[in-house]
Amino acid sequence: MMFSLDGKELAVFKKLSSPIKIQDFLDSLPFNHERHGETHMSPRRVLRERKAHCIEGALFAATALWLYGEKPLIMDLAAQRPDDDHVVALYKRNGYWGAISKTNHAVLRFRDPIYKTLRELALSYFHEWFLDTNGKKTLRSYSTPLNLRTLGSKWISAEEELWYIDTRLNALPHIALIPRNNERSIRRADNMEQKAGALVEWKNRT
Repeated sequence: MMFSLDGKELAVFKKLSSPIKIQDFLDSLPFNHERHGETHMSPRRVLRERKAHCIEGALFAATALWLYGEKPLIMDLAAQRPDDDHVVALYKRNGYWGAISKTNHAVLRFRDPIYKTLRELALSYFHEWFLDTNGKKTLRSYSTPLNLRTLGSKWISAEEELWYIDTRLNALPHIALIPRNNERSIRRADNMEQKAGALVEWKNRT
């Protein structure tokens, strides 16, 4: 069995032959609101549970890309606390970067392969990433890519929580996005932007 996945699991992945198809599949899954505690599920568990949050979606997307011979790369987008980080899977087409993203928000989503550098790609998330409470923009840095091949392949079918991958991501070098002297010049999202930013795809029905 490839990556210890069974026939039914592989059949799903084999249909996901492009970043667009991968993204469409992830969009069809409800967002994982972690109602019973925090999770860090493997791609196998994502298939079984039929839900995912950002890093779970990124790992799933990276697996699909790997099965089609591409590098399984993920990247951490680090936010200023109390906001949360976001993780995306990376892909490249004709020398340009794109990203596959599982999110519950309207804006931190798929990126087409039009970005020459990872900095350009990371910056595409900057303006619409802000706190719901006050509109403060919080994206601050992005990591160098993590090639998941360096971790072997057991994580793809693991039953345990994959916290060690999150730890590895956080330990990678992160590149700052805001020039040091320009922090005070950043405008908060206005009322219209905040209204748009409040849109969510999947309600948390507790």
